[in-house]
Amino acid sequence: MMNTMVNANDARILYTKPSITALEVSYANDAAEKGWGEKCYEYITRFEQQFSQHIDVAHAIATSSCTGALHLGFAAMGIGSGDEVIMADTNWIATATPIVHLGATPVFVDILPDTWCIDPEQVEKAITKNTKAIVTTHLYGNLCDMQAFKSISAKYGIPLVEDAAEAIGSVWSGKRAGSLGAWGAFSFHGTKTISTGEGGMFVTNDTQLFERVSTLNNHGRSKAQTKQFWADEVGYKFKMSNVQAAIGCGQLERVNELVERKRSILMSYRAGLSHIDGLAINPEYEGTVNGSWMPTIVFSPERKISREMLLAAFFKSNIDARVFFWPLSSLPQFKPVRGNVNAWSIPGRAINLPSYHDMTESMIERVINTVNECLASNG
Repeated sequence: MMNTMVNANDARILYTKPSITALEVSYANDAAEKGWGEKCYEYITRFEQQFSQHIDVAHAIATSSCTGALHLGFAAMGIGSGDEVIMADTNWIATATPIVHLGATPVFVDILPDTWCIDPEQVEKAITKNTKAIVTTHLYGNLCDMQAFKSISAKYGIPLVEDAAEAIGSVWSGKRAGSLGAWGAFSFHGTKTISTGEGGMFVTNDTQLFERVSTLNNHGRSKAQTKQFWADEVGYKFKMSNVQAAIGCGQLERVNELVERKRSILMSYRAGLSHIDGLAINPEYEGTVNGSWMPTIVFSPERKISREMLLAAFFKSNIDARVFFWPLSSLPQFKPVRGNVNAWSIPGRAINLPSYHDMTESMIERVINTVNECLASNG
């Protein structure tokens, strides 16, 4: 591929946006026009049923966000004061927030250098008598080593929670991400492969846990309660709206198309950047399918290519740039864990690449050329 100069006046390339068609608009219009009174939950119920079928789980509960789904799941487990939940230091803060709000302590461990997902060996070292759950976050669509984590879970009797916010379309040994642990949570934020603008989904095969989450998410009102406006306990309300769910139904009908487009963009980047020594991109190991939510490149330390160099090059080329997640333990509200070497090192030499569905091949080539130009200027 020719290493041509990029015209900074070219149209801006966004790093992500949803793919919304007339199908989603028609469902949203229908919900807005007719989805009231007795029909106010119709699209929500439909979305939950279709999503559970797609993921191949028994139960799904649509929520206002993935954060809400995580909060409900942790609360239903009884996570609270004095408890510890082990999670990757590389994460968006939404995964840690519910743990903190419930009075428990997130325990941050390091990530693997290739998948950038939580390191099973470090997790096992971090287990204490207070550990109540292990969160496996499938980062950017990359999959955690679920075989290792299932073994750890069985050995210590500690439930696995799948943070599958970024992993729609990712598959481990024939099973979809989100269906492999005690329960899972998904995100439908506007940046995600399928989107409802804001929104999330709690999924599980555990009927008792499902009933508990359902009660908590209904202000603490049990389904068995016959008294009107009677709450059995103090609960929450993280419900998705019917209009959002209508959009989700349309997106879910297109999910295979949307995932395949994401995967094709990642493959284009992989092919176009394969000549660069010391550059890693989202892996896809045997027996897995990477949902390819967020194509990401990480340079080896030896290449001496920094995040700041990449940001400057993308800015010059009129391309949106999104940085690799900061380690949560580097944030001021948490205690630093500098021993998490990969989590602290990788963000400084990495960047997320644009990957919205409507990108053209010329746009992808422009991104690739910008990476090449950054190398030429700083190599």
